[in-house]
Amino acid sequence: MKNFIFMSPNFPTNYWQFCRELKNNGMNVLGIGDQPYEDLKPELKDSLNEYYKVGSMENYDEVYRAVAFFAFKYGKIDWLESNNEYWLEQDARLRTDFNIQSGFQVADMERIKHKSKMKEYYIKAGIPVARYYMVETLAGCRSFIKKVGYPVVVKPDNGVGAAATYKLTNDEELVAFFESYPKEVPYIMEEFVHAEVNSYDAIIDGNGKPIFETGNVTPDSIMDIVNNQDNSCYYIVKNLPADTRKAGRATVKSFGVKSRFVHFEFFRLTQDQEGLGKKGDVVALEVNMRPCGGFTPDMINFANSTNVYKIWADMIAFGETQLPVGEHFFCAFAGRRDGKNFVLDHDALMAKYGEKMKMVERIPDALAGAMGNQMYVAAFSTKKEMDQFYADAVDCK
Repeated sequence: MKNFIFMSPNFPTNYWQFCRELKNNGMNVLGIGDQPYEDLKPELKDSLNEYYKVGSMENYDEVYRAVAFFAFKYGKIDWLESNNEYWLEQDARLRTDFNIQSGFQVADMERIKHKSKMKEYYIKAGIPVARYYMVETLAGCRSFIKKVGYPVVVKPDNGVGAAATYKLTNDEELVAFFESYPKEVPYIMEEFVHAEVNSYDAIIDGNGKPIFETGNVTPDSIMDIVNNQDNSCYYIVKNLPADTRKAGRATVKSFGVKSRFVHFEFFRLTQDQEGLGKKGDVVALEVNMRPCGGFTPDMINFANSTNVYKIWADMIAFGETQLPVGEHFFCAFAGRRDGKNFVLDHDALMAKYGEKMKMVERIPDALAGAMGNQMYVAAFSTKKEMDQFYADAVDCK
């Protein structure tokens, strides 16, 4: 029996399903987290062979001892994974320290966590990238902006999601940013790309081949959603566009991805942009070597009539899957901010779309910044139906 350590299996709250499918496939599933065992969801408890509680997942020595305990008790650790962006570097450090070869090591982190380093691998894959400048001096920023023009986007070179990401539209905003940003954190400045975000979401086998592929579209800027406390919307596509599939597969090859669930982000240009391409072209944004966050795996299931938790666990246990993919739909996420007055209130929205609804839940505070406070997930056969749902769900009176 192979030993799989799942790091922080209690968050996001839907990730217990990865553990369940691993256990169903005959893996010995061992959890490490900082939530008391008695507070774990019953479904998660049933999906783990053993759980080790640490005082803090941030304390590496404590987490190291937990892995060492499992290695002593059960023998060789075959896999260690969190499927969570926040823990990617710690996962890699633990794999390196315990010689667990089935995943990224410390030496791999620079190219998959630092936005500036990602660009050379995108370029190697033949995908255009936005021009950038690593923020050092105000004069350097101005020189870069003189080349690309306003607006520009600034963000941590090693950051999660749209946290601490800002669009600067004039010199006054540039000076204010430069005076206030944390100098100990490397920041990257990029030319602004006029685009919507399209993703390539896939489960890649041990030979670097996709065994499942889909994608999503985010019409609005996540940066604006976070900074302006806007409502949130994105959707799983009914069918993955050929150019997104081609770019995703080229990126998998360039980055040497194996045995992972990935979420690669691309820009699809909404206008011609010099140096990047024509309207509709695909341009690189960033790679995420884990599933798309929050409840997206569930949305992928609804959109494809399948179970990506099982497909991923089959890849881990058997190297392949026999699970079929069924009828395809658009699967829409609508995230509402508390305190806003919407076209349809909750009761009216449920009355109109109840048979289409797949999930209706409060969003955990840790995810609310990018996703809103109240979520609605619904599946539709046509984009016209989905567009009307968005007009009813997230437009304000």
